[in-house]
Amino acid sequence: MAAPGRGERPAGSGRSRPGRGGHERDGRGGNGRTRLPLPRGRLPPDRHALPVGEARLRAGLVQLQHGRRPNPPPSRPGRRRARGRERPGRARGLPRAPLAHVGRRGPPGPGQGQAPSRPRRRGRCRLLRVGRQLGGKAGTHGRAHVGPGTRRGAQARAGCPPPHAGRGTGGGGDRVGGPAALLCQGRGGGRQPRVLRLPQAPASPGAVAVKTDAPVRPVLLPQPRTLRLDGATAPQREPGAIVDARLPPQGYRLRIGPDAIELAGGDEAGLSYGRATLAQLARWCGHQGQHGQLPTGVIEDNPDIAVRGVMLDVSRDKVPTMTTLRDLIDRLAGWKVNHLQLYMEHVFAYSNHGEVWAQADPFTADELSELDRLCRDRHVELVPNQNCLGHAERWLAHPRYRPLALAPDGFVDPWGRRRGPSTLDPAHPGSLALVRELLAELLPCFSSSRVHVGLDEPWELPEQRIAEYGEWLGRLRSLPELDGHEMLVWGDILATHPGLLGEVPKGVTVCEWGYEDWHPFDPRVQALAGAGLPFWVCPGTSSWLSVLGRTTNAWGNCERAAAAALRHGAQGYLVTDWGDNGHLQHLPVSEPGLAAGAALSWCREANSDLDLAAALSVHAFDDATGVLARALVELGDVHRVVKPQVPNMSVLTLHLYAPRIRLGRRLTEGLTPEDLLEVERRIDAAVAALDRSRPQREDGELVLDEVRAGAGLVRLLCRDGRARLDGDGRLAAVPEKERAELAATLEPMIDEHRRLWLARNRPGGLSDSASWLERLLRAYRTGEVEPA
Repeated sequence: MAAPGRGERPAGSGRSRPGRGGHERDGRGGNGRTRLPLPRGRLPPDRHALPVGEARLRAGLVQLQHGRRPNPPPSRPGRRRARGRERPGRARGLPRAPLAHVGRRGPPGPGQGQAPSRPRRRGRCRLLRVGRQLGGKAGTHGRAHVGPGTRRGAQARAGCPPPHAGRGTGGGGDRVGGPAALLCQGRGGGRQPRVLRLPQAPASPGAVAVKTDAPVRPVLLPQPRTLRLDGATAPQREPGAIVDARLPPQGYRLRIGPDAIELAGGDEAGLSYGRATLAQLARWCGHQGQHGQLPTGVIEDNPDIAVRGVMLDVSRDKVPTMTTLRDLIDRLAGWKVNHLQLYMEHVFAYSNHGEVWAQADPFTADELSELDRLCRDRHVELVPNQNCLGHAERWLAHPRYRPLALAPDGFVDPWGRRRGPSTLDPAHPGSLALVRELLAELLPCFSSSRVHVGLDEPWELPEQRIAEYGEWLGRLRSLPELDGHEMLVWGDILATHPGLLGEVPKGVTVCEWGYEDWHPFDPRVQALAGAGLPFWVCPGTSSWLSVLGRTTNAWGNCERAAAAALRHGAQGYLVTDWGDNGHLQHLPVSEPGLAAGAALSWCREANSDLDLAAALSVHAFDDATGVLARALVELGDVHRVVKPQVPNMSVLTLHLYAPRIRLGRRLTEGLTPEDLLEVERRIDAAVAALDRSRPQREDGELVLDEVRAGAGLVRLLCRDGRARLDGDGRLAAVPEKERAELAATLEPMIDEHRRLWLARNRPGGLSDSASWLERLLRAYRTGEVEPA
């Protein structure tokens, strides 16, 4: 399953299988243009099926999961609201126990259009306007944040206008680069909002608990199940820790008092998570100017789902350095993630197969063992993930392995494109021998008793041989190399062939994956539960094939998966981060999706209205200004400005991955130069705002460079799109002067891509990744597009 958002694949011969791409016929009978990777090679029932405010594609259509290299050359979270347009609704009341003391509130203020009845309130206290409960962002005008996880954010995704659409100016906190810190100066005039009062200066390290007028709800990632604060702060100190078996597994209880901190955990993992919460509280207090302090009160917490994991695609060109992985593991562990998989096709240094990994800078056995120890120390389970049927292109491309292919001469995919072999022949004895050799060498590097063997998207397996899939599954499960291991498999083939469910042997856990916010997790996992099979849900970060991400889709996808997991009893939750077609997105683009999955899998109820940007500001980027995370979240939704939308990718990058496409037709019908110009305007505003950010994490400057680089590339693609739409939609119709200007802009971007790649990743795979950009550069210079 090494590909971008995978899709549900009905196995069968070429006509019924989804794929990653193909050719779009041009009306003259030719296969002149590369088509998007769409389900079954067909257009969606509604070409405008995925934008905000429109109906979504019906559930069950295929998403795609893996990408490829181009052929070598011949010889709301964060949508900027414009003044005068819609604005978010007013703040809601405070349900249940109030989150803050409502101070000195007078009679209701005047209605809209009336003169203010009270003068501006002034004083020495800083004021926080309450717009949400439990992590919701308090905007500068007392309005609730509209974004992932908010009810109004859900309305936006469903196409409902906000309650006050078209009335006045949006809240300042919703503007790109607007005030993202939770504390804002109070504004007078009109109706007086509820306010929170905070002390102006931090307490001294030796001071006793300081009483404040109101307890301010901290921003944590994830938000805990129960949080009761009493409005005071106390000095940071080492907690007294005990194991209390009466607490739930992985659960903990924190009592923070003026003289002591008491920590009880249901087990060692629970104690670790309690300490992680203390560290987050301390960081949040530091962002409020209360360094060395903690809010006093009681926190009781435990997870919804026992296994909360992340899967990183390290096979689609980008193999991270050990430093990158260490830093990411520390961050994920702090978010209470306890499971990590590194998806592998050809990036382990198998001793007898050097020709397969020679250009990949693979992981060695010693490196994986070191990562395994690092993860264990942080209560994270590192799990091997080696695809053992499909996505074997890197192996079957070599003559030595070609006889093991199901289609040694390659195959024609559902869109008429000739492709090399990608699937092992399950009936060939050599296929099983190869898999046994790989597993025997890989598994000893891990202490985990789990292993993921893939088995997704065997494109060449014809419908008449689908029974062999079930037989292959059984043979793998019975391998002696897997004795004592739980075997994880992807669920796409089982979902489209429910007759196979009864053949799944014991010891197999099915991982149901899907990457759109409409993916039918609920009926899929209900079928698995009904068959008595253990299962996980697997949403994604929506970072791949987008360059800047798809923030709202990622949140909706993760939330939908969490809801289905709780409803039907999933044993695990795995957020996937793929790298199709060159892995052109940078690591920070994946972090909103990783954080969303961590929060929603820990406690969905407590995190359903999490202010994702605020949480990332504190616990991912350590940026007290809040600007970086807010800009990143908003950049992840600029694709929603345009009308046409496609599953599993951003339409703004379509002509990068499929440069032969004719913009403005078929899938991109309704794409306008005006909308692309608006996207550019929003990108410019977000990038300009980055100058005000101050990320304190060690790689903060690198993060800023990565976000600027991704924004610059998408902005270039918008310029490209406008130039095409000014003609007949094809790149060849763009005047040579304009193409030359595009080329002059792209060329230094390729150099920057190489620099940023090497800052986090190994050199292997870089040339394959850069080839996607280099192909576009040649097209700008010549006006001719090479086949993908």
